[in-house]
Amino acid sequence: MIDDLIKSTRSFRRFDQGINVERKTLEDLIDLARHSASARNIQPLKYILSCDPETNGKIFSTLKFAAALKDWDGPTEGERPAAYTIILGDTAISTNFWCDHGIAAQNIMLGARDRDLGGCMIASINQPKLRELLSIPDRYEILLVLAIGKPAETVVIEPMPSDGSANYWRDEESVHHVPKRSLDEIILNLGIK
Repeated sequence: MIDDLIKSTRSFRRFDQGINVERKTLEDLIDLARHSASARNIQPLKYILSCDPETNGKIFSTLKFAAALKDWDGPTEGERPAAYTIILGDTAISTNFWCDHGIAAQNIMLGARDRDLGGCMIASINQPKLRELLSIPDRYEILLVLAIGKPAETVVIEPMPSDGSANYWRDEESVHHVPKRSLDEIILNLGIK
């Protein structure tokens, strides 16, 4: 059911690095993105796929995982993603990518979860370094990196605390807790029926 799929599609940051993600799986996920809505239907997104350990290491070196976890530098060897998808905007098609990359990324993440995988959308990227390491031409704007693999952590949703802090956290058993606002808080009642 779609409700369960959406609710189980969390930002996973630790993976079982020993479980490979095949290139065909990444291509299937990109096919879901290809079918996503696109502003004015101009379809300006391009993708770089990696399930190669050497390339993965280069990509990993340019990313910042979980900025809210001040005492954690990201997944250690053995917990790193088995694959990555880099979402690029092709400036030869458009210089405004609207929200296309967000829509595409969410469809990729839903597809990954449906395949018993998980991922994390990462925008904290050392873009000059990534561009150099992978020889990405200037024509392409780096928009997001999606880390993909078999999750090796539990992520749970919590009610927003009374102080309103949206910071996620880990408990002593390394369970990742993510506070979410209540439905009543996010729906505005302006007298509209």
